[in-house]
Amino acid sequence: MTIVPNARLCERFRGFYPVVIDIETSGFDPKQNAILEIAAITLKMNKDGWLEPDETLQFNVNPFENAILEPTALAFNGIDPNNPLRGAVDEKVAIEAIFKMVRAGIKTSNCNRAVIIAHNAHFDHSFLMTAAERAGIKRNPFHPFATFDTASLCGLIFGQTVLAKACEVAKIPFDHKQAHSALYDTQKTAILFCEIVNRYKRLGGWPLADISPQAELDNELNGEQLSPESDQQTE
Repeated sequence: MTIVPNARLCERFRGFYPVVIDIETSGFDPKQNAILEIAAITLKMNKDGWLEPDETLQFNVNPFENAILEPTALAFNGIDPNNPLRGAVDEKVAIEAIFKMVRAGIKTSNCNRAVIIAHNAHFDHSFLMTAAERAGIKRNPFHPFATFDTASLCGLIFGQTVLAKACEVAKIPFDHKQAHSALYDTQKTAILFCEIVNRYKRLGGWPLADISPQAELDNELNGEQLSPESDQQTE
C-alpha cells in the first residue's frame, strides 16, 4: 500500500491525536452539574491523507452523588436520569473506557497527546476534565487546556456557528429530532470537522506551501510574481 506524503495523522496536528467529544449535562457548572451522556469518536487518516471518523464509544451516565439536576437543562436535552432503561454507568467507568480507547489510538498513530474537538469545546473540555479529577483518574490523555472548537472553525469556514446550521451549509444531513443526543451530535461534529480539514486540503492549503524568502525569490525568478494590475487590485 502506497501512502502519500503528509498522510500520517501524527504529522497533521503537530503530534496531537484528535478526538471528537460531546457531553450532555444537567447544567452549566462542571463542579455541580452532572454528565448524563458522553460520546467520543476518534479520527484517522487514510492512505491518501484524508481525515475520517474511526472508533466510537458512547455511554449514558449516572449523576454523581449530590449533583444538581437543573430542570431547564433536562427539559432541553430530554434526558430522564432516573429512567432505569438508560443502562447508565458511573462517570468513572465511562471516562476510563474512553481514555483507554484514546491512549490506544495515540500509540497506534504515533501521536503524543490527545486533543478534544467539540462544538463550543470549552464546555465539553471543562466537564470532562472536572469529572476525571472527581473520579480520581490519573492517566488523562488529553491536553489540559488546548482544544479544537468547531463552532469557531465553522464561523470562519461556513459563516455559521450553530452545529445544525453549519452542517446545512456544508451539505451534511442533520436531523433536528436527534439533536442533543451525545452520540448524534458527536457523529455530526466528527463529519463536520473532517470536512473542514479535508476541504482545506482540497483547496491546496495542506501540505503547507513554502513561503520562505527563498521561495518568494524562486517564484519571482520563475515569473510568478504579481502583475502590476494585481498589485493595484490589492491596494
